[in-house]
Amino acid sequence: MNLVYLLRRLVTFLLIVWVAASINFIIPRLAPGDPVAAMLGRMSQQGASVAGSAQIIESYRQQFGLDEPVTIQYLKYLAALARFDLGLSLSNFPTPVTTIIMRALPWTIGLLIIATLLAFSIGTLLGALLVWRSTPAAARTLLPLLTVLAAIPYYLLAIILLYLLAFRFNLFPVGGTTRIGSANELSLSMVLDVAHHSVLPALSIVLSAVGGWMLGMRAMMVGVIGADYLTLAEAKGLKQRRIFLRYALRNAILPQITGLAISLGSIVSGAVLVEVIFSYPGVGFLLYRAIQNADYTLIQGITFFLVLSVGIAILILDLVYPLLDPRITYQRR
Repeated sequence: MNLVYLLRRLVTFLLIVWVAASINFIIPRLAPGDPVAAMLGRMSQQGASVAGSAQIIESYRQQFGLDEPVTIQYLKYLAALARFDLGLSLSNFPTPVTTIIMRALPWTIGLLIIATLLAFSIGTLLGALLVWRSTPAAARTLLPLLTVLAAIPYYLLAIILLYLLAFRFNLFPVGGTTRIGSANELSLSMVLDVAHHSVLPALSIVLSAVGGWMLGMRAMMVGVIGADYLTLAEAKGLKQRRIFLRYALRNAILPQITGLAISLGSIVSGAVLVEVIFSYPGVGFLLYRAIQNADYTLIQGITFFLVLSVGIAILILDLVYPLLDPRITYQRR
């Protein structure tokens, strides 16, 4: 790969992260009100003593650097990001934002990576079969019914599954990740318990996403069917399965891989409403609580994680694309 191109892509990636981090810094400060005063207001509503609130507000403002000029705040913010220091949480003071996110991140990654890969694999394969001429007519008639699920929002599908499979038939728990009172030690029973609690959240995401992947792959396969290389492969007497997998599917799947990379990069944000519905302790549920508590530092931290993960996913995809398709080259001719 061209070294100049690699350096150019890295510079572009750093520029995107800097612009996103700057927007992340500016937007919370455009919101009206003082986050520290809002936090003390919530404390007083909950019955906590806030005697000497003016002194407390001033102390907290100094602690978070809010008493300094915006330019100084911005420079310190960028310096902290370079050290991967996202500051302290307002609602969980003095816990670092990074610590809070790292506690929730494994739950979100474990749930959404599996759900996204399942939806991608099933939807891509079914979408390709939908237009492949060797697919039975009965399957071509039934498969489009799955695309109806793409029109249903995943959170609405989550509520339907929760009612049917949790409340109505009591097949799965209504929320959480483990049974109440169960030990937190890593064991086979704990893994099975977590998997059992994760079925409904994952199923709601998979069912709502399969239709979209099917429609996308169907559109790509339509452009491949009838290509000269497929005709040549058939003339050579190759089996239909090999022609389908090695020639048709392989050449049509590249745009799907682009969508998959972006989807995997954005999983850090979590499926917010699904995690809220099932009380799943992932990053999405954490973001919901941070918005509720006006925890601006935590919101900024989660947003920065999202931008960073999407940027890294696109950078990796950009570098791997020539390996997936030799026809793609970034060298000038």
